[in-house]
Amino acid sequence: MDPLAPVAKLDAAALLAEVNARAGLDLDLLGRAPGGEVGAAYVRGADGRDGVLTTTPATAAEVGHTAEILDLARRAGIPTPRYAHVVEVPGATAIVQERLPGSGPAAIDRQLVEAMVKINERFADLLADHPDIPAPNLYLLESGPGYCVHESLAGYDQRTRRLLEWVRTVGAAEPGQMRGNDLVHMDFHPGNVLVDGNGAITGVIDWHFAWRGDRLFDLVTLRFDMVRCPDDSVAVWLDDIIDAALPSPIRRLYWAHMSLRMVDWAIRHHSPSVVDGWLALAATRMDA
Repeated sequence: MDPLAPVAKLDAAALLAEVNARAGLDLDLLGRAPGGEVGAAYVRGADGRDGVLTTTPATAAEVGHTAEILDLARRAGIPTPRYAHVVEVPGATAIVQERLPGSGPAAIDRQLVEAMVKINERFADLLADHPDIPAPNLYLLESGPGYCVHESLAGYDQRTRRLLEWVRTVGAAEPGQMRGNDLVHMDFHPGNVLVDGNGAITGVIDWHFAWRGDRLFDLVTLRFDMVRCPDDSVAVWLDDIIDAALPSPIRRLYWAHMSLRMVDWAIRHHSPSVVDGWLALAATRMDA
């Protein structure tokens, strides 16, 4: 497989047909879910219940483990979806999960970000009794599986090669895995929460993996998405929280991962102007 190839968009009709055939289900396709880089689809079962169809490169066993962790998270008051069906399909695992109430946020503002920071606090020590759950690999010294691809930065231009050199320097100086016993989402941004009409969070979604580590990593992920927030003061407020909570070597570790992840994805999936934007944000912490 070419590591520089873009990640394919979800073919919902083909995937659903495969799921129905392999699992003996009779799910109907309702349409594509909004947002997302790869995509998801809404489906409905014979019992009238709506679900969300997604796919992941994880194995069915890994997905089953994630489902158990999300059950634990719900008991801690985190609104996570139940997994109704986990089906192995060629090259991937399909998931049909509960469709939670609410919809994607209409805007990124201080109220939403404060609510996300608050719910992130519930991730703390959630996996203290589960040492079997691994910490995530941050892929600072090697390419990840479909994301954090080093080759894209190496071949793009001098700026991305400089960023890649910095990422690898950080990875060599610090352990490539997180420490801690928190639940970690790894993609904690406004596109992966649902809210009600009052802005209260009704769901945290897109748990392709549930890792054990440091919940503050998710705040760094959220900070990167503040480029979409029209109120610059929200990013400043979030920076203050992160700077106070994270020692600088760990903050640099997380920043290096997110810089690599976002610049690589932009190179392979978006326009040069998007690459420029992520490079500019990455540079704000590279020399700090």
